[in-house]
Amino acid sequence: MNRESRSGRSDRHMHRLSGFMRTYWTRGEPGRATPRSLIVFMHRMWIAALAFKLLGSSWDVSWHFKWLRDDLAAAHVLNTVGTGIAIGLVLAHSFTGYGTDRRSLRIMQIGTAIFVLAGPIDVINHRVNGLDLTAWSPSHMLLYGGTAVMIAGVIRSWYHCYPTGEKFGRQWRIGMVALWAFMFENTFFPTGQQEYGILEIASWFRGSPYAEPELLSFASGQLGRPVDDIAVESFAMPIGPWVYPVWAIGVCAALLVFARIMVGWRWTATLVVGGYVLYRCLIWPLLSFTIFPPSVVPFWLLAVGVTVDAVFLIRVNPYLRAVAGAVAVTAVGYGAM
Repeated sequence: MNRESRSGRSDRHMHRLSGFMRTYWTRGEPGRATPRSLIVFMHRMWIAALAFKLLGSSWDVSWHFKWLRDDLAAAHVLNTVGTGIAIGLVLAHSFTGYGTDRRSLRIMQIGTAIFVLAGPIDVINHRVNGLDLTAWSPSHMLLYGGTAVMIAGVIRSWYHCYPTGEKFGRQWRIGMVALWAFMFENTFFPTGQQEYGILEIASWFRGSPYAEPELLSFASGQLGRPVDDIAVESFAMPIGPWVYPVWAIGVCAALLVFARIMVGWRWTATLVVGGYVLYRCLIWPLLSFTIFPPSVVPFWLLAVGVTVDAVFLIRVNPYLRAVAGAVAVTAVGYGAM
């Protein structure tokens, strides 16, 4: 009886899917009039796609400070699920014309294409150059650069296309904050190189390195050295320490300004950074109390978000406020860090 019940539910789901495809899977131009329920559904699926990509990328950077690279690692598979959903959405938008406008779709298409092309380029790069752990390599920059362009298209689509009337007004703002949090995380992502690298070096000096011996031997072999202090530092921190503050304050903080302007909530920047820091707090124990290397939760970013929002409360000439804000965010951010 239970088996028959499950079979009945499955048949009903298939019937609904078939009806959905018959109704909406028709050729159309971008910007086509779309039922509100379908707009909401497609944009929420974008949130789901970016969430899978976020989880996969967070796990991936920790994974690579533990083991040698594996193309079919679980973290890669999780990221691929999100990418698959994103590709499906871009194809649906492109074929049917439903759910978004022409310019937003073009930005999504460009971002998705960059990311998809970066995948095989990254595999070739690792085959040719070996480990290439740094997040700042050209192939890795293409991966999160393409994701950034993709998210920019989704943000623009949500801004222009997601309904704002009745109960949807608050959903529109919450969705915008979430999308800007995804954008912030994606832009801040390469700084994980330093956050993980510092702790990797510390673990080496404690005598219990997070990295497996095979990984350390491989990294040292690329330098033609034994596994020693210099080899571990080259593996864990291959770039200058100045990159972290310059990128985080000079680039990532600027995104918070755009988020504050687009969303309009008084404490938008704080919410965006707070959401990101909260996420890092939630995944930290999953890494720290398992076999994976932990990272540092960047609580100092909260001061940056609050400062950005506080600058917007100053009622002066916009140009003067921009200069004062740049000085304030730099001073407070660097001091807090």
